[in-house]
Amino acid sequence: MVTVMPESERVQKAIKWISANLEEDGQPLPKLIEKAVFKFDLSPKDTEFLTNFFQESHSSK
Repeated sequence: MVTVMPESERVQKAIKWISANLEEDGQPLPKLIEKAVFKFDLSPKDTEFLTNFFQESHSSK
């Protein structure tokens, strides 16, 4: 499956930030997504993209 990279630089930064924190902190994914939404000032559409992006990446493992 091919994942489309978002055009928004903020979403790209959020993906990198969440990925790094998933490995280091061991915090639950929904909590990290919530923090990223505020940290990178993401829209509801961006938030939905992030949620789907990580659900797809985790379900393929």
